[in-house]
Amino acid sequence: MGSNEIESSGSEVVTIDVNVAKGLIQNGYVYLDVRTVEEFEKGHVDAEKIINIPYMFNTPEGRVKNPEFLKEVLSASNKEEHLIVGCQSGVRSLYATADLLAEGFKDVSNMGGGYLDWVKHDFPVKIPITNEKEL
Repeated sequence: MGSNEIESSGSEVVTIDVNVAKGLIQNGYVYLDVRTVEEFEKGHVDAEKIINIPYMFNTPEGRVKNPEFLKEVLSASNKEEHLIVGCQSGVRSLYATADLLAEGFKDVSNMGGGYLDWVKHDFPVKIPITNEKEL
């Protein structure tokens, strides 16, 4: 077992690189962004099917796991859905993918390198327009 694999109740997390992820996203896979809403709103992967469900929240005490994560994913998709899970650098998405596989999701892949790697490859991103009129 390699250093970047996590065993999760018999299902091994598959980590794919951003090039593979981009192809799958363009072919109808759902991109599940598990970063915080604040991170998501600063910019995210440009995907036709994208869901933002934070795996962790920032609190004054530091990051805490979102206790409703699995429930929220289940309400936004189903266990048969083809999901690519991504975060900022690939750590949270690894744990989120393991949790989803343990929950019985059939086709979930972790996007290695996360949003930072996606941006580094100059792949399409969406950055919401803010109301600030700064030059």
